[in-house]
Amino acid sequence: VQLQASGGGLVQPGGSLRLSCAASGRAFSSYTIGWFRQAPGKERDFVAATTWRDRTYLADSVEDRFTISRDNAKNTVYLQMNSLKPEDTAVYYCAARGPRSTFETRSRKYDYWGQGTQVTVSS
Repeated sequence: VQLQASGGGLVQPGGSLRLSCAASGRAFSSYTIGWFRQAPGKERDFVAATTWRDRTYLADSVEDRFTISRDNAKNTVYLQMNSLKPEDTAVYYCAARGPRSTFETRSRKYDYWGQGTQVTVSS
């Protein structure tokens, strides 16, 4: 599985962005897809995930502002980010785990990674 993250950019506080994670390869629908983010000097943190059973999970810090969804027909997972804050600034990565794998917040449990897309929230 190869992953391509896109959609990052510069946005003002309170604004919105939608990130996309496009996957190539077979059996995309059987993979758990996660989003992680890493700010300079910090660890890579879990943000959201969608499992092959179409269950979704969000980190506490974003659960009332972000949503994750998947379109298996397009082999794409989306991360809709609303009410963005400066502390959301980071490089965002999508990752795949599977097939038919369970939900995981630990980055080391993911097998495939995209290249990352920069999100900057600043006025």
